[in-house]
Amino acid sequence: MGAVSNFALLKDFGRETSSDKRRELLRRATEMFIVSDEALSAQDSALLDEVVQAMTAELSASMRADLARKVASSGHLLNRSARTLAMDDIEIARPVLESSSALTERDLLDVVEQKTGDHMMAITRRTDIGTNVSSALVTRGEDRVVASLLENQTAAINEETYERVVKRAETSRILQAPIVRRKNVPLHLLNDLVFRVEANLRQEILQQFTSVSPEDLNAALRKSKRRLAQTQEHLTREVQAARRHVDQMDRQGQLVPPVLVTLLREGATKRPIFIQAFAKMTDMPDDLIDRLVSAGDLDALAMLCRASGFDRALFVTLAAMIIGGENPLSRIEEFGALYLRVPTEAAQRAIRFWKVRSSAA
Repeated sequence: MGAVSNFALLKDFGRETSSDKRRELLRRATEMFIVSDEALSAQDSALLDEVVQAMTAELSASMRADLARKVASSGHLLNRSARTLAMDDIEIARPVLESSSALTERDLLDVVEQKTGDHMMAITRRTDIGTNVSSALVTRGEDRVVASLLENQTAAINEETYERVVKRAETSRILQAPIVRRKNVPLHLLNDLVFRVEANLRQEILQQFTSVSPEDLNAALRKSKRRLAQTQEHLTREVQAARRHVDQMDRQGQLVPPVLVTLLREGATKRPIFIQAFAKMTDMPDDLIDRLVSAGDLDALAMLCRASGFDRALFVTLAAMIIGGENPLSRIEEFGALYLRVPTEAAQRAIRFWKVRSSAA
């Protein structure tokens, strides 16, 4: 039967009351039009879409799943049908959400707003994700959804959305590898994670600092400074007193790297001063130094010491005191190797960002 006759049958669809005959009409429409490459006029496409969409509610789940696969791969823009199927259970909706070109941005945003995390996961696999959909996925999606979005290199993500992802990645290990390994993440945002991620990811970030041009590095520094200039620090009395003490040491010429060992040896009472002295000598935020020391993050501390010109022996001594334990001196060789493993130039470039952030604050 020709296309004209089939469309004549479709036009009678609304008057047909028999469920069996209505299913037969849908079967013909699927076979003749949905899965074919035959060109259809706008009017015929709209008619086909209307019939398929109207019939969907009468089909079993397995039949809807089969129809969804065909609509997803169809070259015809069956928007109403695709939207209805996209709002169905995930087993039915998945192929449409992953690949149907019939879905509009508004359809995708509605799915993100109204449906499940599995529906969002399916959307993250599309090849045409725009910035608005990416933003919505980051706003409503779980970490697994955001990680899948980041791994889709075709997804368009703007800087504001990247900034929100980086903030989440500071405390989410699920997001750290995907954001570090995604192409074209703004360097000034990626730098925020240098002291948050594990050592292997930190090395990947440092490699990006090594390869970036001086012009791009300076542009990223300017952006980092503008961001931080909008933030005000509220200091506790203890921190204020420790800062005044360190400033006095500096005026008296006592603020030199070896004094860090002395302060650390004097125990908990001098710890705030040690933190402020370390921060001042490295031009780094005191809260960052406090966190790295508390966590015993020797890899990060080695990067700070190497970039700031502290010698190997000083770092080894500090590392042994920070780690403590029964016999930290037995690990001197290990600490020394850790210090030498840090790429100095890349570390200095990364530290430049944090120095700008510290001075802006």
